[in-house]
Order: sequence, then structure tokens, then C-alpha cells
Amino acid sequence: MATKRKYPVGIQSFESIRLDGYVYVDKTPLIYKMITEGKPYFLSRPRRFGKSLLVSTLAAVFEGRRELFEAFTTKQGIEQPQLFIARSDWEWEKYPVIRFDFSETSLKQFVKLEEYVMQTLERFEERHGLTEMVKSHSLAEAIRCAHEKTGRRAVVLVDEYDTLMLHNIGNPEQMDFVRDTFSALFAPLKSLDDHLQFVFITGISKFSQMGIFSKLNNLENISMQAAYETLCGISEEELTTQLRSDIEQLAVMRGETYDETLAGLKRMYDGYHFSEGMTDIYNPFSMVNALKSGKIDKYWFDSATPSALIAMLREMPPLEISDVDGAVCESSDFDQAFDSYQAPLPVLYQSGYLTIKHYDRDRDMYTLGFPNEEVRKGFAGSLYNYVTNAPNDNRVRSKFLNAYYDFRDTDDLPAFIDAIKTFYAGVPFPWERDNRNEHYYHALLYTLLVAFGADVCAEEQSAKGCSDITLKMPHSIYVMELKYDDTVEAALDQINRKGYADKYALDGRPVTKVGIAFSSAERNITDWKISKE
Repeated sequence: MATKRKYPVGIQSFESIRLDGYVYVDKTPLIYKMITEGKPYFLSRPRRFGKSLLVSTLAAVFEGRRELFEAFTTKQGIEQPQLFIARSDWEWEKYPVIRFDFSETSLKQFVKLEEYVMQTLERFEERHGLTEMVKSHSLAEAIRCAHEKTGRRAVVLVDEYDTLMLHNIGNPEQMDFVRDTFSALFAPLKSLDDHLQFVFITGISKFSQMGIFSKLNNLENISMQAAYETLCGISEEELTTQLRSDIEQLAVMRGETYDETLAGLKRMYDGYHFSEGMTDIYNPFSMVNALKSGKIDKYWFDSATPSALIAMLREMPPLEISDVDGAVCESSDFDQAFDSYQAPLPVLYQSGYLTIKHYDRDRDMYTLGFPNEEVRKGFAGSLYNYVTNAPNDNRVRSKFLNAYYDFRDTDDLPAFIDAIKTFYAGVPFPWERDNRNEHYYHALLYTLLVAFGADVCAEEQSAKGCSDITLKMPHSIYVMELKYDDTVEAALDQINRKGYADKYALDGRPVTKVGIAFSSAERNITDWKISKE
């Protein structure tokens, strides 16, 4: 078997990846396109999606480090292939590059922000021999002096511009401080066009939302341009060409065929779309981790996401999975002010929890949904922890999970209903008190089933209406209707009248209709009844 390749988990330096023999998915065709066709750009992508590596690669290009892009053999004897841009007509001039990485700064100790900016400017001035020329230590002056000194226009790269603000939404005083600091720092860039070769700014939130760069309105936002959809992340084509041998080795480790392993990776990590072009993008952080560990598991979602997502959910209006999975929004929705969590869809999209599932060109409407199983199950699990307010207590969750697996294997519905009742009994009353309605109860059950990876649908369309929950098990299908302060007979009657089960007549699995009654007084299931097809 071939030697296992090295995968750059947590490594964001292009130089380190190339010199130390790590795998690099060649993004230089799009980098070449970008640097030869325009100048000032902005790109929004979720966290850990390769933005910092992209910025590092751009720095190497503009610093004229052609040797990193040519084919060579590392000191460890690893052959690195030649990259596209080394074969192009790029002239490899050495430009003065100043790079700001705001992910490095403290998220809460804002007194350090100005210190970090000053240190970055001073390092740039020292590197290019500008110390005696610069008087005010401003970015604008440093750029002009660098142009004068080197004869080359400057390159400005800004990584994770919005980190400080996103971690302090709800704190107007600190938000204003960062906004004012950044505006003073970057606003002059628009008037420095004669001294700038290239400007590139990245972040999670859409550039216009943070209200920082209202004067810097000449940036080309490529975040939702089809031409640059694959600039970060791994496309299907890249996966099956540049990484084909890696998937083959992973398949051997898993005892599967190539196609089986590829299907597993697609189900777990694929499904991101960043434009109306709808090109499938795989999560690069999860893919690299899976290839390195030999295990298809949750990596991106589990890497500090749960606590961050819980904090986000607490600031938003009450959310249910059915509110966001399949939600429809206009393009203008993504331009709402990003200084609160009152508009959850743009926040969840740009954070990577939702993606574009469909684009209606005639109406300019986007349908959003979970990109893949990693995010779908992880989000549901976090939402479950938020609702039950017990993120560190897995006893009830484990009991319910075991009951679900028993139900999946045996179709023992009574035992599963008892587990559901135990689950509802554990939901804290203060939260539930403000959400008493039929929709709340079935949305809560649906959330938990999604978290367990069940094949479950909520509000599934039929000819005459929408069933509450349809649960598809290996050997049977359950169509459930939940009634609040009403009877199980009314629930079953609705299933029959509206033909919720009719669409499964040819499925081959037996269909069971389940009527469930909730009591507002008991705050739980008080009765249930089945009817088999």
C-alpha cells in the first residue's frame, strides 16, 4: 500500500504546508484569476473553511516566492507537485505586503487592539526600511512610503476582520470601539488606489453588515459569485482528482469500496453552496481530519461549535429546526445589520450552519437548509441542549437514544412512547411555559430525532396538507399527528382525511398511523393510539 500522505490539520501557513510536505489542494487557478482581473476584494466564508490559508497563499504570491509553487522534493523526501500559477505568465515581482490577522488578537481585551495594529505597522515598516520615512505610523502613510521606497505598489491582506465584533454582539460600547478603530484604519484605502496593487479582506459576516467600511465601498464582494464559489473548501472535482488516492486509502482503512467511502464523505461533509451556481463544496476542515484519522466523524461542528452555537441560540428568538431547514429568504435579507441576532437566517448561513439549497432566479429567492449530516445532527444536538438547558447531563438523552435504537430494531412503539414522555418531563418548565402549543411539542420531538440521525421529516407535504412527523424506520414507516388538548381520535381522523399515509402505499414497508394527545395541564403525552394500514 502507498505511503500515507500528510494532512495539514490546523496548519494555515502555505509555506509550512509546502515545505513540510503536506497535501495542498491547488487553488492557484482561481488565485491567478483574481489577482489578474481585479484589485480590491472581499470574501465571506464560515470559520475553518480555508480563509487564513488563502490569505497566506496570496502573501506568498505577492512576495514573489515562486519556489514554493514549483515542483520540488522536501527535506523529508516528499515530492510536492508544481502548482498552476507556477506554469502561468505571472511575473513574480516582489511587492510590499502588509497582513492583518485579527483572529490572533484577544477577543475581549480590546485595549490590545490598537497595540496589535501598531505592532503590525511597525513590523511592516522595519521589513521594508521605512522607519525613518514614516512619521505618523498610519496605514495610509506606510503604504505611500512603501510604494516610494520599493517602486512597487503595496498589497493589503486582512484576515478575519470581524472576529472581535462577532464575539461581542450585544455589547454596543465595545462594538462602537472596534468599528471606530477599523474605520480610521481602513477607510483611507479607497483614496490610495495609485499606491495599491491588491486588497483582500476576509471574514464570516458579509462586509456591509458590520457598518465598519461604509467609506470603503469599492471592494468587489465575491462571496456569492459563482466564479469564485470554490475558492475555499474542496469541490467534488478536486476531491475525485487531486485527492482520489487519499480516498482510496481511506476506503482500504474502512474496509469499503472507493464508491462507498466517497458516498460516506459526501453525506457527511458535502452540500455547501455559496452562489446560485450551486457547486457542491465539501467542508475542508472535516475532510482533512477524516483523511488523517481514517474516521468519518464530526470534526468541524465539534471544534468549539457547541458552546458558541448555544451562546448564539440564547441571543436569538426561539428557534426550531423547522424554522430554518427549508426557510426561504430574499437576497436583501443578507444585507441586514449584523449587530444583533434578531435576524437568524443570515447569521446561520454565514456561520456555516445553513447553506443555499435552491435559488429561484425569477423571484430572486433563496431556500436555505442544512448542508450535510454533520451539521444537521450537530445543530439538532445543540438545539436539544439549549432547550433542555442540560448540555452536560446526558442521562435522559442516553436513555432516549437507547430507546430509539431499540425501537428501530424491534418496532416496540409502546416503549418508545414511554421514552418520549420521559424526555418531555425533563424539559424545564420556565422555557416551555412561553411556548405552549401543538407546534412546539412536535418540533421538540423532531429536533431530538434529527440529533439521533433518524430518517425523519417534519411538515411533510401531501395532497391535502402536511403531516406533523413522518419517521422512516428500516422495517416500517410511522406517520404521526400530535394534538394539543384534543383527542387521539381527532389526530387519527386528520391523518385519514388528509391522506398523509397514502404516498407510502407502494413503499413496501408497513405504515403505522400514530395519534398522540398532549395535555396543557400535564405538559406531556396523556394518550396515544395507532392504526395500521
